[in-house]
Amino acid sequence: MASRPQGEALDDVEHNPHASSNRWRHQESSAFARHAVAAHAQPRDPQERGTTNDLASFLNRDRVEPENPNAAPNFKPIMIAAGEAAGQEEARSNPTHANEQEPPDGREIICGPLLNYRRMDGDRWYGSVLIVAKGGGKTQSFAPHLVLRPADTVNGRQVHAETNGVDGTNDAVNAPDSGAATGSNTNDAEIQGQCLYSDPRNTFWAFDISLLLSQAEAKWEYLIPDMRQSATIRPDRYHFFVPAIHESMRIMFHSCNGFSVGTDEDAWSGPALWNDVNRHHKERPFHVMLGGGDQIYNDGIRVDGPLREWTEISNPKKRKHFPFPEKLRQACDDYYLKNYIRWYSTEPFATANAQIPQLNIWDDHDIIDGFGSYVDDFMRCDVFRGIGGTAHKYYMLFQHHLPPPASTYTSDHTTTSEGQGLDPNQLMDSYVAPAKSDPSYIVGKQPGPYVAEHSHNMFARLGARIAFLGIDARTERTRHQINYPETYDLIFGRLRQELKSAAESGRPFKHLILLLGIPIAYPRLTWLENVFRSPIMGPVKFLNRRFGFAGGVFNHFDGSIDLLDDLDDHYTARTHKKERNALVERLQAISSEFSVRITILGGDVHLAAMGRFYSNPRLNIATENDHRYMANVVSSAITNKPPPAAIANLLARRNKIHHLNHDTDETLLKFFDKDPGDSSKTSGSNHVTMPSRNFAILTENSPNQGLAAPTNGDTRSVISGKGGHDFLHNGEVESGSKHKAAGKQHGTGNDGSLDICIRVEIDQSNREGITEGYGVTVPQLKYQSQPEPVEAFPEQERPNGHGE
Repeated sequence: MASRPQGEALDDVEHNPHASSNRWRHQESSAFARHAVAAHAQPRDPQERGTTNDLASFLNRDRVEPENPNAAPNFKPIMIAAGEAAGQEEARSNPTHANEQEPPDGREIICGPLLNYRRMDGDRWYGSVLIVAKGGGKTQSFAPHLVLRPADTVNGRQVHAETNGVDGTNDAVNAPDSGAATGSNTNDAEIQGQCLYSDPRNTFWAFDISLLLSQAEAKWEYLIPDMRQSATIRPDRYHFFVPAIHESMRIMFHSCNGFSVGTDEDAWSGPALWNDVNRHHKERPFHVMLGGGDQIYNDGIRVDGPLREWTEISNPKKRKHFPFPEKLRQACDDYYLKNYIRWYSTEPFATANAQIPQLNIWDDHDIIDGFGSYVDDFMRCDVFRGIGGTAHKYYMLFQHHLPPPASTYTSDHTTTSEGQGLDPNQLMDSYVAPAKSDPSYIVGKQPGPYVAEHSHNMFARLGARIAFLGIDARTERTRHQINYPETYDLIFGRLRQELKSAAESGRPFKHLILLLGIPIAYPRLTWLENVFRSPIMGPVKFLNRRFGFAGGVFNHFDGSIDLLDDLDDHYTARTHKKERNALVERLQAISSEFSVRITILGGDVHLAAMGRFYSNPRLNIATENDHRYMANVVSSAITNKPPPAAIANLLARRNKIHHLNHDTDETLLKFFDKDPGDSSKTSGSNHVTMPSRNFAILTENSPNQGLAAPTNGDTRSVISGKGGHDFLHNGEVESGSKHKAAGKQHGTGNDGSLDICIRVEIDQSNREGITEGYGVTVPQLKYQSQPEPVEAFPEQERPNGHGE
């Protein structure tokens, strides 16, 4: 606005307190713009000013010329309505919003694609692809489709696809029958997207894939036409691999894929080990990627998220009674959604998501640190129940490609369980697909105590001779139980059914991979539990409550010892001893009944280790005949920082030979013959725990590879009589960096054994994530005795009246 000479007032205009302090400023201040919008419902008329000076003429060059220059002033101002002015002011204060004036068209992918594996049935492979599109609501104007086709080559070989699914040449790949052929390529299959969930923010689309296995490993290509990526560096087509019908899958296992609150992520080069995962996948493709929990860290919700106010309440009782209304639920929902989109779009993790099919279970950090392991009275508070439901919603969507529950818990509307009393506030402008499951799931009968949903356990065939069982050890968890006894009965009933069916079909399983969130063969810390629970901690707790004494020792939630929730999480915790022993003995019975070798995967502890159960040496049972021999591969974390070397060394000193029962011992294997590269990560006496980021690879030494396949020597037992501190069989001899399973010969044998390699990071500052391998071989089981009896699971201890 042109200024007037000093002392010359504008006619009929009151003094404006929002005017610019600079009298020569030609643009109104932001404060005045807000004032003008509020004061004028209609555009104000131009005021007659008389003549203008040179400065006004100079400024008016940016104004429009009048329609009739002879009858009008030289220039006329552009008229802006009050509402439009408000929009411009908002745009000045919120530039991001200004760029979103046009509503989303539903064709922009802001996360994904994410590739999942579900199951095999006969000669058919089942999986799914998920994308998250920008925008949505109760109805969708656009539905994407996915195009699936055989790729041209597999490991350099030409692949010839048969158009009608009829076997042709030896390396033929059968075309999928998921949909009609499209385009010029008759091998293309078009798969229509299914909307799982949609609200004004985003829409989740899933594409169910079904394809035929062939006599050779097959490479498949998929793309989603008519959609565009928000990230310009993402490709427009992706590839994945499926095994030959008579071969088992190559398996990658990881856990703890995120950073704890306060970690200097740049100092750890971000999720660098995913670069190494992608390198190994390029050399020898993985057919499945097993996530052992904590695929994402949502702990920041209490630090820089909507639960910060709640966390900062110093009194645990006040924190317990804090409500979880709809407004807070919306804020937490938004946090989980944005954190998932951010993390699952982060490279190089995002690249792995798009090309390696996943099978996941969840753990506490997928919700919030320690969820399920605080005292029962506190776990039942509104806030924990609320975030448990919200985290479960996005766990189902992102990690399982399933529709979420229609609504989740709030203190405003408390009857949202078992599909009853759905909250209408959460259904406004939203679409939720009808509930669906998949034959791969073993769903618990009762909802969890703190997450009002049913546990989702999984069974799947991982190729020709490997079975997979994943136990959801978080949904039903309390401080005194991990899973309900009736859930174990469901799991083992399904497992027996699958193993029996495979044996009767003439294609028996030789290995069973059991996925648990937490190690089960691991050093005890009972002495530390006893200290934390002893009366001597009483005065310290009192001083903490009254004066904040030793604040770093106590957690932010229920005021208990900070490490106690981590200890209570473990199967080896005192409170879980009976349940743990019953689980292992039930596994031993299954192993003996079906002569199947069981290998257990566990994460959580941010260390690499190799535990094992085995028959007491006095029984003199060779490992290839020992149904009690079960290796526990401990691989954690692929992204989070490891604990200090002192902790790893302490655990190594606690590596005693423990007796699960009269006939079963357990201990850690001396697995790490050296530190990775030229680094120094442990003491010279520690060969059992490795405090460095890592992931694991498991590959069957296929009996189809011929007599000339290299081996690591005879895998028959070495009966030393000295117990688990020594090698139990030749597959453990020279375990570590020099073992055949650690290098290029991994998985190239032919005796049906299982090669295991833990890839350990050498240098945290190297963003390429270079690792060194440590290997061991687990032999097939040839059980020759009577099956062991099956014992019932014990009833779990229930919380006492003191919230413990």
